[in-house]
Amino acid sequence: MARLLFTCDKTLIMSDEREKLLRSMLFPFFFIVLLWCIQLCKQFFNADLIFLGILPLRAEGLPGIITAPLIHADYAHLGSNSLPLFMLGSALFYFYREIAFKVIGLSWLMTGIWVWLFARGNSFHIGASGVVYALAAFHFFSGFIRRESKLMAFSLLVVFLYGSMIWGVFPEFFPHKNISWESHLMGSIAGFILSVYFRNDGIQRKVYQWNEEEEEEDDDENSPWKQTEETPPSPSEEQKDDSNKPFLSVHYEIKK
Repeated sequence: MARLLFTCDKTLIMSDEREKLLRSMLFPFFFIVLLWCIQLCKQFFNADLIFLGILPLRAEGLPGIITAPLIHADYAHLGSNSLPLFMLGSALFYFYREIAFKVIGLSWLMTGIWVWLFARGNSFHIGASGVVYALAAFHFFSGFIRRESKLMAFSLLVVFLYGSMIWGVFPEFFPHKNISWESHLMGSIAGFILSVYFRNDGIQRKVYQWNEEEEEEDDDENSPWKQTEETPPSPSEEQKDDSNKPFLSVHYEIKK
């Protein structure tokens, strides 16, 4: 009977985890579908949407803070961002469901604003790579800040899968490619700041408490130096005790 209950509990836990994982994939999946629909419409109508990008320090570039992550140069550009967005976004909703939308929204805004302020001023910056870098940095630093085993394991997985992304913040490694390294850099900084800001939200490291004081008190009571030794009574005390004891008197009667 106990074995049957254990099997049922294990099945329910696996079912709950599977449902949680599938729900975590919903928003990233539909967001990526939206990006591909925009790219398909752009090609179908032969539309040039570059004006929706971020043009630094220009008033006409301010709307790009909101719209730039939705626009990509070509299918290769969109494809390189789709898989990381899906994996990192799904992990965000799986581990940090309570703050997932806050992290995405703040990553989006912080990266866009900083790119508008500090990036090169003569070109439009488009693409969701800044958000990708923000999510990767958030997962990496958040796992080690919280020191929770599952999150730290995922941090190492992020390093293994996307560790090469670090080179995207150095334009010298891609001299002949038109890469917005400013978006990559600002996204990484935003992800780090958010991992520190939200360090007390979401999954936390389990802290085990032990009743050490009670155990120490019990040990002290049972310790040899706490046990009092009974002292033998003194002779005077024995005499007092004997005096208080009842005694038997014998009367002899002499008959004549």
